[in-house]
Amino acid sequence: MTAVSFPLGRPWGIRRSPLAVRALVTVVAVMAGLAPGVAGADDPEPGRCASIPFSTSAGGTLATTLCTPTDSRAGAVMVLMPGSNYNSTYWDFPYAPETYNFRRAMNAAGFATLVIDRLGTGASSRPVSTDVTATRDAQALHEIIGALRGGLAGAQPFDKIVTGGHSLSSGVAVLEATAHHDVDGVLLTGYSHGLNVPGALGVIGTYRPADSDTAFAGHGYDSGYLTTLPGTRGRSFHAPGKADPQVVAVDEATKDVFAATEYPDGLTSTLPPMSGDITAPALVVNGSADVLCSEVCADTATLQAAEAPHFSPAARLRAYVLPGSGHSVNLARNTADYHAVVREWMDSIA
Repeated sequence: MTAVSFPLGRPWGIRRSPLAVRALVTVVAVMAGLAPGVAGADDPEPGRCASIPFSTSAGGTLATTLCTPTDSRAGAVMVLMPGSNYNSTYWDFPYAPETYNFRRAMNAAGFATLVIDRLGTGASSRPVSTDVTATRDAQALHEIIGALRGGLAGAQPFDKIVTGGHSLSSGVAVLEATAHHDVDGVLLTGYSHGLNVPGALGVIGTYRPADSDTAFAGHGYDSGYLTTLPGTRGRSFHAPGKADPQVVAVDEATKDVFAATEYPDGLTSTLPPMSGDITAPALVVNGSADVLCSEVCADTATLQAAEAPHFSPAARLRAYVLPGSGHSVNLARNTADYHAVVREWMDSIA
């Protein structure tokens, strides 16, 4: 992978340098007594990738990585933003990439990808936490979409742009799509209008200020940035007993932060009638074992029936439930089934 690096003063453990992430995965694998599943010579990189810093109009720089496959699909690009508690490794997962790396799977299918670190996370700049909101995230996403249509940093212009979000950033994608109507598709994962309140409260109970966590203490985070308590991600974001233990270990090792002020406006995306204003095709994906989702995530037919009233006919809504998956569908053992659904959906709009 070809990358242009730019230092932003990140602590070692959360830097978005591919070499640093690979080293961290290897350490985790050795400690767990398992072979590291990082990409090797027998697993060639399906995309030409470059790291591109993007300055937003409101201030701050987003770290983005643009990957263009050799055989790209008619100028189509997927803009992928991770949810709270994650950075771009959620979409570009370093362990067993042949299974868990969504970005690579889409590049292999011929679609370009732009993976983003939200403000305050990964290698992006770190404003005062109270300045970071879902609305500001959505405005930054809108500006990136415009830059991609014009040729971001000298790259090819893209005719088809699809945004992809996970959890909180699915809300960001809804805010952007309904405010600007400038995308050709919206992929919403870990998102539904059926919140499991007890499950959500259980997850919220694992949050604490990032500056009190040894992974982030002393690195300039104010108390408005939150992260998860060590050892809690397995039950919060994965299906206990079904997830690969090493995936959970790498997830813990590469965890990130979020600003508490991203939640209030981010959650408005699940309140009627906002998603009904989406005019581009939409795909909603959840896991059947997602503790944040109510019984509407039991199976695909149930989710389709529950979500359809919240979208307009223009969205041509499609829903999919990944059996046995927790909240983080990218990291389920059977995530390849979800990849196949996304590829088919992308073919239908791109």
